[in-house]
This record gives sequence, C-alpha cells and structure tokens, in this order.
Amino acid sequence: MNVPLWVWLLTAGGVLALVVFDFYAHVRTPHEPTFRESAIWSSVYIALAIVFGLGLMAVAGTTYGGEYFAGYVTEKSLSVDNLFVFLIIMTRFAVPRPYQQKVLLVGVAIAIVLRGLFIWAGAAAIAQFSWVFYLFGAFLLYTAVKLAREKHEEDAPAEFKDNRLLRLVRRILPSTTEYHSDRLWVRKAGRLVATPMLIVMIAIGSTDVLFALDSIPAIFGLTKEPYIVFTTNAFALLGLRQLYFLLGGLLQRLVYLSQGLAVILGFIGVKLVLEALHTNEVPFINSGEHVEWAPEIPIWLSLSIILGTLTVATVASLLATRRRTRDVASVAEQGELAASGIDPELAGTPVGEAPLSHSARVGRVGDLEPTDERTDRR
Repeated sequence: MNVPLWVWLLTAGGVLALVVFDFYAHVRTPHEPTFRESAIWSSVYIALAIVFGLGLMAVAGTTYGGEYFAGYVTEKSLSVDNLFVFLIIMTRFAVPRPYQQKVLLVGVAIAIVLRGLFIWAGAAAIAQFSWVFYLFGAFLLYTAVKLAREKHEEDAPAEFKDNRLLRLVRRILPSTTEYHSDRLWVRKAGRLVATPMLIVMIAIGSTDVLFALDSIPAIFGLTKEPYIVFTTNAFALLGLRQLYFLLGGLLQRLVYLSQGLAVILGFIGVKLVLEALHTNEVPFINSGEHVEWAPEIPIWLSLSIILGTLTVATVASLLATRRRTRDVASVAEQGELAASGIDPELAGTPVGEAPLSHSARVGRVGDLEPTDERTDRR
C-alpha cells in the first residue's frame, strides 16, 4: 500500500482539525456534558470512522478495508479499557466534573502524538528486523495473561500511584492543591505555580505511554501498513472524551472486559508468531528458512473473533452485574423485613397468617399488658 506524502499530511491535518473543533465547540466553556450530547457526538465520531473505512475499502480494496475495521474495533475496545484508568486518575485528583472534558481532550491530543511516534518507530523496526514480530507476539501473550488476571470491581476504583514522571514534575514544579477554574497556572505570593489541572494532564498523558505498549503491537498484528495503524489509533482516540461521559457508570459494570481483551490480545499474539514463522528469516529458527506449516490467519477470521469475543464479554458482564444487583437488593429487602419483625422467608404469606418474629411477639405482649391490667381493675 503506497500512501503519498500529501495523503499523510491531509490525514494529519484532518485529525488536528477535529481536535481543535472539539476544543472550541465543547471544551472551551467548562460544563458537564449531558447524556444526549455525549451520545450524539460519540455517534458522530464512530460514523466518521466508518465512513473513512468504507472510503479506504473503495480506494485500496477489501483486504486493506478489512484490516482497518479489525484494527479500529481492537483499538476502540482497548481505549474503553483505558477509560478505567482515566476514571481512577480523575478520582485520585478529585477533578471537578465540568473540567474533566479539558483533561480528557488534552490527554487525547498527547496520546495521538505519542502513538504517532510509536507507530513510526515500530514501522522502522519492522522494516529493518524481521524478528520484531516474535518480540511483539511474546509481549502480547504476556499482556494477555496479565489482563486475564485483572478484576474490574463494581464498587470503588482502584488507587492510582504517581509514576516516576509525576514525582519528578512535583519536585521540579511548585504547585498548589486547589483548583482555579480550569487554569493550568496561577500566581501565588508573586510566583507562578502549577494547578492540579496541569498535574492531572501530565498523569493522563504519561499513562498513555503504557497503553501504547500493548496497543501498537496489537494493531501491527492485524496490519503491516503504518497508514492504517495511524488512522485506526486516531479514530479510536478521537471519540474517547465523549465515550467517557456516555458510558458513565456502565464502565464499572464491564467486569469481564479485561478477560475479553486478554483473549483478543492472546489471539493477536499467536497470529503474530505464526506470521513470523511463516516468513521466518531468523537464523536459529528452522535454519533461517520459512516454516511452511505455520498458517496465515485471514483478516475476516480475525475480525470475526474480535467482534465475537467483545460481544460475549459485554453480555456476560451485564448479566453478571444484573444478577449481583438483584442479589444485593434481595439481601437489603430481607434486612428491612427482619427489622420490621417479619420473617423474610414468609414475606409472601398473607399478613394475618404470617407468624411474628421474637421481637414482634415481645412487642405485641407489651402492647397487651396494659389492656389486661385495665380489664382486671374493672
């Protein structure tokens, strides 16, 4: 796939224009987006990604189009998993809801730049060294095992710990602990100090470096074309701000998302290793010859497995959390019934036929005693 320089420049300019539009249209005036606003703009960005993919398919062919859509779905699902970390960071720094949009948009802009650099480095490494695919595959398998062991709790998000960059920034930059609207710098006692807004933006931006470590090898496992790798990453990231507010509490309900992503990354890791074997040039593997028995997995199969796994993980998560919510509600109802003196096991029995609990019988006896005394006096 030969992509002219002017197409690269036009694509990068389009991505930049969308980020600038997002800032002036939504983020410039601090506010908490409504569900309707988030739903509309999430749909717009997803529609843009689909239209771009269809255009790519029409121009470059169905193979490249299939690679784009498989990559986009994978990157989007990994981005949703990243939202858990964003939620933890927002909670850790107590970012007011109206200012979270700005933090997220700056994080997305930083992420696009970092992903671009990683993609350039990855493409250069692949072109130079064929063994890089073995390395990518092994790393994805390792990441898959780690993800499979993770648990997304419904209750409270996990604790966020400052990374080395954040600790360095805190040591170098004088900062304040109070938010001053959405400003990054304020003057205090005659000197310029950083606000928590700047610190949290650095936290989100630096955290994306870790996200890119599994994201970039995953997409290179589906396509070898740097242009497709870049566009899938860009479109997956562009709608992330709206998706954060749209999903809201649903994020905590996707309890099996990590396991679903583990299956996807594990599959792509195996796919990478098989492709590396099929085109092997490493001297100490099969004497530097291609391994003929290693199959090439077609892109339609990859896309089917990715979509199927995400569907199963989402449905299983929602069913599990619904059952858990129902069980919690049942326990709470039983507690209320017991506190009212009604045996929870006989809650469905007509009131007149239901036996009273010990506390209720004591109360009933206590209520009757004064009546008996008055009867005796008569």
